[in-house]
Amino acid sequence: MNARLLAALAAVSTLALTAPTIAQDAPKAESAKPAPAPEPQIRSRDLVGTFGGQRITYRATIADTILSDEAGKAEAVIVTTSYVKTPVDPTRPVFFMYNGGPGSGSVWLQMGAFGPKRVAIPSDAKDDGAPPYPLRDNPDSLLDVADLVFIDPPGTGFSYLTQGTDPKKYYGLRQDARAVAQVIRRWINDNGRWGSPKYLGGESYGTSRTAMVVDELEGGTYNDVGLNGLILISTILDFAGREPTPGNELAYVVTLPSMAAAAYYHGKVEAPSVEAIVEEARRFAIGPYATALLKGQELPAGERASVRRELARLTGLSETYLEQADLRVTDQRFYKELLRDRGLTIGRLDARYTGKDFDNAGETPDDDPSFYGIDAGYTAAINQWARETLGYKTDRQYQSIGNVGGQWDWSLGSGWGRQAYLNIAPLIGQAMRQNSQLRLFNAQGYYDFATPFFGAEYSLKRSGIPQERITWKYYEAGHMMYVRDEDRAKLSADLRNFIRAR
Repeated sequence: MNARLLAALAAVSTLALTAPTIAQDAPKAESAKPAPAPEPQIRSRDLVGTFGGQRITYRATIADTILSDEAGKAEAVIVTTSYVKTPVDPTRPVFFMYNGGPGSGSVWLQMGAFGPKRVAIPSDAKDDGAPPYPLRDNPDSLLDVADLVFIDPPGTGFSYLTQGTDPKKYYGLRQDARAVAQVIRRWINDNGRWGSPKYLGGESYGTSRTAMVVDELEGGTYNDVGLNGLILISTILDFAGREPTPGNELAYVVTLPSMAAAAYYHGKVEAPSVEAIVEEARRFAIGPYATALLKGQELPAGERASVRRELARLTGLSETYLEQADLRVTDQRFYKELLRDRGLTIGRLDARYTGKDFDNAGETPDDDPSFYGIDAGYTAAINQWARETLGYKTDRQYQSIGNVGGQWDWSLGSGWGRQAYLNIAPLIGQAMRQNSQLRLFNAQGYYDFATPFFGAEYSLKRSGIPQERITWKYYEAGHMMYVRDEDRAKLSADLRNFIRAR
């Protein structure tokens, strides 16, 4: 037992022995005082880098934005990290971005794709191993075409709710969007950027957040922040495609092309290219496969056998296994089954990654090798950059993946009915119809099971969304396609073209 613990026990014993005297003689304790309002922290540094082939001087700023209630009580501290070319051009494009989760910090897009520095981890779907993880100049940063603002919503990164704040006010589809929209308005106002072209976007749940935030900025009668472009990376808008519950056949349909891509990558099926195999899988998924699933138990035996054969050819799974699964293989089962003969599992975020479980007999993997293969490097990078380079001072742990998802309110609010079917793509369609110059860029990795590319196509190609203003781009990696060097360069070039094309 250490000295500190002994002293604490002695103090408790003394208090217990003298409690009656204290109770009689001590004045009444004052009511607890509210915690003092946090002081906003702002740290800046002037730096130089080469991005897109241009030498750029810029100011990096990490800053707290404090959101308060109607009475002026501080409720949330939201941290932004901005990179602004100097001298400031008030008409230069600005790109506001965030990651997903919900609960994910902006570290992934900031230190992996578009920030001026990036963490150097293996590009070939191998584990990032142990430190050090080098921070390198990132020539693929978009600073040559736009100023960049990375936002960490409450519960992510260093951002947090103050003591006594009800999480229900911030943890939800609509609540989160209101907070992010408020931060964007504040940044625009504080930095004199009302005249700048504005781009908004995110990754994964960040694409859902984009649909909600654009509704906050442009969806009301009073549209105060006009937008030029929405940038969606690894899109999830229609959540029915992610819930393979009994009776929901859509999840099996939209996941099938991703299974074909993964099977191709690991040599389980033959095809001229990944593009060729996924196009075959698209046609089969939306045609014979969807028809068969919708027929249910009325599916004729001959048609069932034909569908099973083609399903085996496209996925690399045996007809026996597919029959046992009733032609419906969940993504979790697929991760374990595809390479079971090699004693390996494949990744959810990026199917190029493989892992080895405790044993080979299970139905689902122990963990996701495409996440534990990269997470340590990114977390080390953002802490090194924010704390050591930019000088941000805090005792808080950076939440690269915060635990707020379980508290999330998935309701869209009044006017949306029961919402048993959550699809927020119509909000993007509404924004594009009401803003004739609003364009959309959608980026998808072929090997992404978290947000399958066919699910994004399904949700964005339905009625009410102007197709002529959507740019589709695909990459030969997974959910975070920028971890692959070739795809990071391609994504950067594609986005440069999209921003310049305004």
